[in-house]
Amino acid sequence: MSDISSLENRITAALDRIRAGLDSRPAVDAAPSAALQDALAKEKAAHADLAQRFAALKDRHEGQMAALTARLESQIAQMAALEAELQKLRAANLQLRDMNGKLRASVTEGLTPEVHEASLAAEIAALEAQRAADTAEMDAIIAELKPLIAEG
Repeated sequence: MSDISSLENRITAALDRIRAGLDSRPAVDAAPSAALQDALAKEKAAHADLAQRFAALKDRHEGQMAALTARLESQIAQMAALEAELQKLRAANLQLRDMNGKLRASVTEGLTPEVHEASLAAEIAALEAQRAADTAEMDAIIAELKPLIAEG
């Protein structure tokens, strides 16, 4: 029992010394110092600046992506138009070959006006299809060159 009493006395004495040490310390100012306030203000300003720069970069990136997407869609439409014109050209050339074969056959048998007219009509259709395909191809080339000219 005496051990418990002595331990209790020692603990009480230690707590009294701790209390006395805490009381003798100078009072600590709870408010942050001016230097800390300045540093915090600078960090907040730097954070705001970085947030603005990030937003600007994000907006610029989104704008570039939208422009590239629009350009890609335009090129896809131009390629589809060019492909359609090429299909017409192939069909007209096939018809022209067929009519030329008939024309050759009729020349050996004797020229008939109907075959000659049909052959000329097929040739004109082939030339028109060729011209339309060339026009579609030139439109695609011009569409590619316009942005490069605008940048220059």
